Amino acid sequence: MNCDIDHLVIGAASLAQGAAWCEATFGVAPGPGGVHPFMGTHNRLLRIDGPGFANTYLEIIAIDPSAPPPGRVRWFGLDDPAVQARLAQGPQLLTAVARTPNVEMLRWGLINFAADPGPALAAERMTPEGLLSWRILVRDDGALPGQGRLPVLIQWQGRHPTEAMPPSPVALQAVRFGAVQPREATLLRFRGAQVVAGGPAIAVTLDTLRGPITLSTA
Repeated sequence: MNCDIDHLVIGAASLAQGAAWCEATFGVAPGPGGVHPFMGTHNRLLRIDGPGFANTYLEIIAIDPSAPPPGRVRWFGLDDPAVQARLAQGPQLLTAVARTPNVEMLRWGLINFAADPGPALAAERMTPEGLLSWRILVRDDGALPGQGRLPVLIQWQGRHPTEAMPPSPVALQAVRFGAVQPREATLLRFRGAQVVAGGPAIAVTLDTLRGPITLSTA
């Protein structure tokens, strides 16, 4: 069983700021996204299929100021004051999300390695093309798995969001994990991504209208 890179998560202080950053950085505006009422967030999306990275997209996500408090800690560390302080300086790559056909099995494998990624939450949102449903591992404290060295794991149920996304001039070229442990890499079996020794926890390179762009986590 392999894990494929599903999408990259760019956090922003506001969705408008994130969209402006995307256009300035990549030369293209992101497409529409949606809202996540159960998390109090909203997003915009951009398809970034590249060699070895099919059905992959970029997610720009921010706290939705019009949404009521979700009653729980938000995903991707968005409620962490340190993360919010960084996003106040500009949008940043927060993590990568990897998809798997069996998120529960990999969850227990990581728990056995003392890298608890959190329980699998059932989520969904309606789109003009129909309902999107998925299960995603989210820690109760909102922290990223493995203190940010591991991707978040997702299992789609039915349609994948890229089915309704037009192609874009941005293409994912490389994903590198710099702190994944050998036994974690053996369990997750990343397809297309590299596990390297050292460097940022997660670094990605994209081919864009502005030339090659490399982003990395803090």
